[in-house]
Amino acid sequence: MSKYKYEVIIYWSGEDEVFIAEVPELSGCAADGATYQKALANVEVIIQEWIETAKKLGRPIPQPKGRLVFA
Repeated sequence: MSKYKYEVIIYWSGEDEVFIAEVPELSGCAADGATYQKALANVEVIIQEWIETAKKLGRPIPQPKGRLVFA
């Protein structure tokens, strides 16, 4: 189970032939993977890096809102 509570949207990209995992609440936060599970694992790392970078830069970190209406 993820320690992060942000909504993650995962979809197949036929153009890139990988699964894409996006975190709509964290601008620009996305990862990919050859499998659904790998894309999810990769985006967990990117979420952590996104938060660490935001802290270093003194930028606000949005609180997870739960289910959003992006999809």
